Formats: sequence, C-alpha cells, structure tokens
Amino acid sequence: MKNINQKDYKNYVDGIVPKPTYLKNCIWAFIIGGLICTFGQFITELVMNYGLNKKEAATATPIILIFLGAFFTGLGLYDRLGKFAGAGSIVPITGFANSIVSPAMEFKREGYVLGVAAKMFSIAGPVLVYGFGSSVIVGIIYYFID
Repeated sequence: MKNINQKDYKNYVDGIVPKPTYLKNCIWAFIIGGLICTFGQFITELVMNYGLNKKEAATATPIILIFLGAFFTGLGLYDRLGKFAGAGSIVPITGFANSIVSPAMEFKREGYVLGVAAKMFSIAGPVLVYGFGSSVIVGIIYYFID
C-alpha cells in the first residue's frame, strides 16, 4: 500500500511541476545579453562621435552603463528584465550595478548605516573581494616575472 501511495504521489507531482525550458531560457539570455552589449557599443560610438578618443570612450561607456543599470533598478524595470532575460541581464556590467543597488533599496527601511551601508555589498561583496585579491596576486607575480 505504501508503494502505491508513493507512485501516485510521484505521478501527481510530475503532473503539476512545470517543465523546465532550458533552451528557451538560454536563447533569451543570449539575445538580451547581446542587446545590452550592443547598446554598450552604441554608447561607445556615440561618445566617440562627440569628440572623446578611444581611451576616454572606454571609460565613459561603463560609467553610463552602470548609471543606467542602477537607475533602472531604482525604477523597478531591471528586475522585470531579469525575470524575463535571466542570466542575460546579469552578465553585463549593468547586472553588477543591479547587484549593488537592489540590496541597498531592500534594506533602506533599516536605516542608512545599518541598512544601506551594511547590506549594500551583500551580493557583490564576495565578487569584489575575490577580484581585488586575485588582481593583487597576479600583480605580484607579474612584477617578479618582468
């Protein structure tokens, strides 16, 4: 009797659990991530047309993309994009801006010091620590090789 109940339960669960759509999710992530990166290239070309050289444009483009990512997160639009695009919205630099602004907005009600300042880097903090740490190690190795 116990095996029949488990089998019936498994059939019931299999019937109501939504089927994963991995291929569709990968395609949308590729398309949205590509569109964000294409928009970044558009910004680079635009600021170069306004007189910035290639090095200055390479600095201005991430600044503009980070601002837009943070701005759209503040408006609640980037979260909607993330639900639709999945990983396609977190891979570009705009996703990094989203990972900083989202926790800050979420913990704003706890105050600016214990909420925003303390929780702002809860998601991106480990990435920053790893990035800084590995860059120091690589820099030291590069220094001694040359």
